[in-house]
Amino acid sequence: MEGIILTVNAIAATSATDPLVRATVERRDVGPRDVLIEIRYAGICHSDIHTVRGEWGKVPYPLTVGHEIVGVVTEVGAEVTRHAVGDRVGVGCMVNSCRECENCKAGLEQYCTGGNVGTYASVDRDGTVTQGGYSTHVVVDQDFVLRVPEAIRYEAAAPLLCAGITTYSPLAHWNAGPGKKVAVVGMGGLGHMAVKIAAAMGAEVTVLSQTLGKKDDGLAFGAQHYYATSDESTFETLKNSFDLIINTVSAPIDMRAYLGLLRLDGTMVSVGAPPEPLPVPVFALFGQRRSFAGSSIGGIAETQEMLDFCAEHNVAPEVEVISADAVNEAYERVLKSDVRYRFVIDVDTLR
Repeated sequence: MEGIILTVNAIAATSATDPLVRATVERRDVGPRDVLIEIRYAGICHSDIHTVRGEWGKVPYPLTVGHEIVGVVTEVGAEVTRHAVGDRVGVGCMVNSCRECENCKAGLEQYCTGGNVGTYASVDRDGTVTQGGYSTHVVVDQDFVLRVPEAIRYEAAAPLLCAGITTYSPLAHWNAGPGKKVAVVGMGGLGHMAVKIAAAMGAEVTVLSQTLGKKDDGLAFGAQHYYATSDESTFETLKNSFDLIINTVSAPIDMRAYLGLLRLDGTMVSVGAPPEPLPVPVFALFGQRRSFAGSSIGGIAETQEMLDFCAEHNVAPEVEVISADAVNEAYERVLKSDVRYRFVIDVDTLR
């Protein structure tokens, strides 16, 4: 066991039903390849809420969540070469992997066949449970720390480490770009990033949202078209239209209706993660040789590519910065879709 020398302020969940509370967590000593990060901002992801409420399985309470982390390097281990004290850095959804499997060697650590080490609620290399970014400091292996370009504001950079890469990765993999018609289902934290990134890639972007309430935003973010899915005529109007559909919602949807929007060889990719299964009617796939797929986050190299892309194309999430004491209220507002479009905790309010 490596020594644990740093006790830091944090926000923790103590059960699936109780409010999050101020707490402390212990960080391991900085090893030879480790980086100590003073966290400045931490984004709130819907995954955090699913996790602390026990909707995705057993939870090792007390638990500090948060995997959209940006801050500054304050200490590095003797063998660290990628980062230096004072660097602007970020940490996303994973902090380690086996490094040896075929996927890891291909730079696809998110698909580590042995399972990557998540930023929270995973067993770390020292045998402890990982604790996430709703805290003042974190210690991470240098290979899982990202460089945050100066062109991206700190508070705006945080959601890119999950919402940004979660949407960038499938858009890049399925070749969104000029000549491609891309639909984005949902206009929340993930959805608005998918719209911005797909538009920056040069695709023709359509938003499919329950209502037209965010239409002005969607068009301002780069979408050319915006339809309400509560209007049944939408699915007839857009039948056989899209090369790629990115489904960002964390709730059940009518899969038959949405798959019918794909053109020949089109693909629908789910990045939202509802607790309930999504039944896929196989006959909806047959007609136009359609595909249904899932996509996780990106590997470390792709995540850095995404950050650089966003800096180059001036792409950033819309954020509402909150204090540490407003996290419980923020969770309730996320569940009511009352945020445009991502909450970010100012960690200075936790010190």
